[in-house]
Amino acid sequence: MSEPDEGNRMSIRGFTIAERVAQELLRARTPLDDDELARQLDVQPRQTINQACRRLEQSRRLRRYVGPAGKIVNELPGEGGTSAAIVRQETRRAPTAGDSAVQRHAESVMLELLGVRLGCALGPRRFMLEDGSRVEVDGADENLTVLVEAWAHQGPPKSAQKHKVLADAFRLMFVASSLPTSPRLVLCLSDPEAAHHFTTARSWAAAALRGFGLAVEVVELPTEVRSDILAAQQRQYR
Repeated sequence: MSEPDEGNRMSIRGFTIAERVAQELLRARTPLDDDELARQLDVQPRQTINQACRRLEQSRRLRRYVGPAGKIVNELPGEGGTSAAIVRQETRRAPTAGDSAVQRHAESVMLELLGVRLGCALGPRRFMLEDGSRVEVDGADENLTVLVEAWAHQGPPKSAQKHKVLADAFRLMFVASSLPTSPRLVLCLSDPEAAHHFTTARSWAAAALRGFGLAVEVVELPTEVRSDILAAQQRQYR
């Protein structure tokens, strides 16, 4: 995988400009032009935003087109931009304790943000095994250089949830073993507290993940998406 260029490495508060652009577009209900993004993100000079958006467009992570006001606007494809707002509205209409729509939407947002970070497009992928059975992973790029499992949970994981994440890790290793390539394996989480047990804690799980070469990436969900996840967790734990 190629290294990100200098423009994509520019960061503020630990997040690249491209990542912050993607987060703002996921949060927004309408496409935004470069001036609006620069103002919302408090980034100067404006050209920095323009360069980041052009790079995202070149990697097909962003659409740029002339908006109603005659200015070029930016919108994330698929789950991004206005469609993200529509999904949020749909998941809020009739929430139930067992409804996983909020979780699925959050995981799609996480894959979008992780793809921006890694410089590739990530989407669900299904694999057919030799015995005819099937196995799916949450995200993979077109050339299968990256395989990802995403978990949007907020806060420290409970015992059963730790086992779930480790099962996801095992799935990634199993799928990778069936491929002719050697993909990068990534567990994508969205909260440092949720990730602690698998990264910096003195636990056998963290040691095992390091030993088997699985990376743990933490992406920051937009505020509205994180709030939806927290509300869903409260309903589930009642």
